[in-house]
Parts: sequence; C-alpha cells; structure tokens
Amino acid sequence: MLDTFATVGATHFDLTFTSIDGEKRGFRPSQSLAQLKNSMPKLFPGAAERQNNIIVRPTSDKAHFVQLDDLDAAGLSRVGEAAFMTLETSPGNHQAWIAVCGLPHPQEAKDFARRLRKGTGADQTASGATRVAGTLNYKRKYEPDFPTVAIQTSTPGRIMTAAQLESLGIVAAPEPVTVLPSTAARVSRRSEAAIRARKWPDYTRCLQSAPLNQGNTGPDTSRADFTWCMTALDWGFDIPETSAKLMEVSAKAKENGPRYAALTTQNAAAAVERKGQKVGRG
Repeated sequence: MLDTFATVGATHFDLTFTSIDGEKRGFRPSQSLAQLKNSMPKLFPGAAERQNNIIVRPTSDKAHFVQLDDLDAAGLSRVGEAAFMTLETSPGNHQAWIAVCGLPHPQEAKDFARRLRKGTGADQTASGATRVAGTLNYKRKYEPDFPTVAIQTSTPGRIMTAAQLESLGIVAAPEPVTVLPSTAARVSRRSEAAIRARKWPDYTRCLQSAPLNQGNTGPDTSRADFTWCMTALDWGFDIPETSAKLMEVSAKAKENGPRYAALTTQNAAAAVERKGQKVGRG
C-alpha cells in the first residue's frame, strides 16, 4: 500500500493511532516512506493488542490526492479507470484514491477535490487519511468481528489530469462565483481624484505575513496571493483589474499564468462576498 502511494508521488505520511472509539492515541507527523516501512511491522502487534487503528495521510509535491470514501460497488465501478488504488474498508464499503496533477494552487485543488467527490457521490467530509491495508478496522459497530482493510485494485503510477477526469463524467460542474448586485461599483461612486489616488495593497507585506509553505522553505505564496487579492477587492478594485495586477506583482502568477491569477481572484472575491461586501466585476 505504501509503495503504491509512492509510485504516484507520495513522499511523506502523517501517522495516527486511534482507539476503537475514535480517540487519538498517538501521532507521528511527516514520516518518510523508509521510516514507515521500517516501523510498520513493529506497530502491528501492539495495535492489535490495544485495538488501535493505524491510519496514514499521504502528502506529495507531485500530485494532489483525492480520497473518495463510502463508495458502494456501483460508485466504485464508475471511478475504476481513474483510481490508482481502491480499498475495501468493511463489507460493501469502499474507498478509491485518485492522484491529480496540474493543480498548483491549494484553493484550486481543494475546489476540484470537492467537485470530484460530489460527482462520484463520495463522502464530502473525507479527511484524506486511511487505515492501513492489512490491519483491522476497529469500530464498535463491527465488534467482535472486525473487518480487515484490504486492497482491491492497484494501478501503480496512475496520475490523472483534471481534464481527463472531467472527460470521464465523474466531476461535478463548477459552481459559479456569485457577485452580489449593486446599483454601481464602488469605484464608480468615487470622484476622479479619488480614483487617481487609489493605491494597490503592498504585496511585499502580504508575502512577509504569509505562513510557511508545506516544506517550511519560505512563505506560502499562494496564501499571500489570495490575501493580496482579498485586500485589493476590499479596497475597491474590481475582479479583472485585480487579476491583471496580480500577474505583475506575483512571481507565482507569472509562472502559472492568467488562469491561476483569475482563479485566485475569483476565490478571493467569493471570500469577500461571504463577508457581506460587494465586489465589482469590472
């Protein structure tokens, strides 16, 4: 199971132990593949004795993992051409794991995963962590005959693009960004002098205030871009001009292109809307 995850780009795993009642009993973050393969055989006997679940959460810089949980046999068959691994976690209950490349922006990846889960009828609250194949699924409802988590199918190295998955008809349509109607954009209500005096937010400050990226090697530029866009929209700039300006100030936007800039701005606009503010379309 760990080797199959590795073939699609998994480099580290968060390891969690939970009791039969779902209580966390241990946690080892960011374990390498070698560390886990060395420790796993030693963990099995103790886990069985204590009725602890052994759970892993894979991480990768190469692909985004989407866990499709609580699939019945029909749902599983729909995603068979896309999954790199499928599991049976209890009789009649299945998981499918799909690796998706080409989603560099965290918000884009999160949105696509939601659409994929919706399109396949999978559990929308899936955590992205799974019990290790070969271990027992300790839940009260199964005692005393705890089912064994088992790999059903494995296709090492299978990584899909968003376009490929959409062509299979298993991805729900994107939800449009709703912009609240307004009698006029805030910008149009300002005098020409005020418009000329407008200043863009300080991108450097957003970058300096951003949390560390996943590898702890520097600021999370995606988060900085998102925060900068929210601020610009809040200050009265509309969506098109904010997207265009992001292409100028953000190195990541320059690298990933207009689609990244547009999506980041749209997601920021949706966040501003949720706060009850109005955003101009331009």
